[in-house]
Amino acid sequence: MMKDPEKNLLSLSDAVAWRRELREKGSKLVVTNGCFDLVHRGHASYLIEAAKLGDELLVLINSDASVKSIKGESRPVVSERDRAYLLAALESVSKVVIFDDSRCDKELAALEPDIYAKAGDYTLETLESHEREALQGSGSKIVFMPFVSGFSTTNIVEKIAATLK
Repeated sequence: MMKDPEKNLLSLSDAVAWRRELREKGSKLVVTNGCFDLVHRGHASYLIEAAKLGDELLVLINSDASVKSIKGESRPVVSERDRAYLLAALESVSKVVIFDDSRCDKELAALEPDIYAKAGDYTLETLESHEREALQGSGSKIVFMPFVSGFSTTNIVEKIAATLK
C-alpha cells in the first residue's frame, strides 16, 4: 500500500505526540533538518542513510520565510508545502514538520530524538550552537552522514540561470 504524503505532514504538537508513541513502542527516532529547496541526489542519499540509523525518520524543514532569510530573496525555488510533500513521499522519510525560524532548537528540544543526523559537511563545532545544546540536553546521539560531493541546490540554481542567458 502506498503511503499518503499529506498524512505525513505534521504540526510540531502532532509530531511530539507521535514521538511519545514511538518511545512507548521502543522505536528509535532519527531527526534531521534542512531547507531541501531543490531535492537532488545528495539529499536522497543522505536521507536514505539517515533512515537506516533508526526505526523512523522525521525531517524538519525550513519555512519559506526561513529559507529566504538564510539563502536570500530569490529562494526558496519550491514552496514549503511542496517541499514537505515531496520529502514525505520518499520511502526513507516517515514524517515532515515545517519550522519557521532560522534554527530548529525548540523543535529538537521538544522531540528529543534518539539520533540526530546531519550531512558530513558539518561538524560538532559547526552545528548551530542552540541546536547542538538542545540535542546534547536531551541526550541525542549526533551522527554526521557521508557527504555526497558534486550536488548543491545553489549550483543547480546557478546552472539553470546560466542556461537562460
